[in-house]
Amino acid sequence: MGVPSDDAVVVQKGNKPGEPHVITVNCPDKTGLGCDICSIILDFGLYITKADVTQVLCELELRIQRVKVTTTPDDRVLDLFFITDNKELLHTKKRQDEACEQLHAVLGESCINCELSLAGPAYDCHQIIPSISAGVAEELFRSELSDKEIRSQALSPDMTKLKKADVATDNSLSPAHTLLQINCVDHKGLLYDIMRTLKDCNIQIAYGRLSPNASGYRDIDLFIQQKDGKKIVDPEKQSALCSRVKMEMLHPLRVVIADRGPDTELLVANPVELSGKGRPRVFYDITLALKTLGICIFSAEIGRYSTTDREWEVYRFLLDENCEFQLSHMVARNQIVDRVRRTLMGW
Repeated sequence: MGVPSDDAVVVQKGNKPGEPHVITVNCPDKTGLGCDICSIILDFGLYITKADVTQVLCELELRIQRVKVTTTPDDRVLDLFFITDNKELLHTKKRQDEACEQLHAVLGESCINCELSLAGPAYDCHQIIPSISAGVAEELFRSELSDKEIRSQALSPDMTKLKKADVATDNSLSPAHTLLQINCVDHKGLLYDIMRTLKDCNIQIAYGRLSPNASGYRDIDLFIQQKDGKKIVDPEKQSALCSRVKMEMLHPLRVVIADRGPDTELLVANPVELSGKGRPRVFYDITLALKTLGICIFSAEIGRYSTTDREWEVYRFLLDENCEFQLSHMVARNQIVDRVRRTLMGW
């Protein structure tokens, strides 16, 4: 059956239980279309096994732009979520009531109060994150995984696979397109990381092919063009593109634990698209990982941080010392970093 000529999105179920669904999108082409589609798909996440606040917001198609979590002296928690609505209906009472009802249904009696109100111009969802020490910033925003970081991940053999990746170009197979060939370890959001990189580089994709997951690796073939509709023939441009794609897809998320005065702080950073969009579902994955480890969050915030060449979205969590982990011990810290990173990467 052919694809309809008008704009359409068709979801086709698998023929058998367990088989993947097929999503067919028919719409006008544009640079970054693949990135935008991958971002939306990633935003919906995986199968739901247990719900909490961030999961409910994802289900409601409400995107978290900024969050402020604070524990009060009487052991209560005040959560401020600065959100935008993918449906653009949050100004209506019906949509607001729906959100509050869903949150009350999930949280039950633990939810004392739930209110929705317009944040106003005083609350900048893209606030600049407070200063980060030079040492932490160097570790958090380095261009690639260091040998020291790879060696320290003894608990995570998957990390050693990240450097085993090949990215190459070939201009011999098409008269009008450059073939971008990628072989790398699979992770959640892999296509998104590739597509957002190509989008930021003004590269258009004419056709793509993704191989099934084979022992944790994937082969990806993309026929691409520059924005002017021409192949990439300059060897320096080819090399620069391959290096950029490899770096972005293999090290899309940075996870660091550091001391913040007497407290222990977890920091997670991801690059922001040139359009200003951040990566979907990062806050949910981090809080899920900490929950499975039995670690409580004393406070949390999201903000932006600019380096010399790009902007980052930074998640900062002050961890509660009253947990089963000795947060001052390096082994415990490595376990936390490993669990958070593996959850974010879908391992």
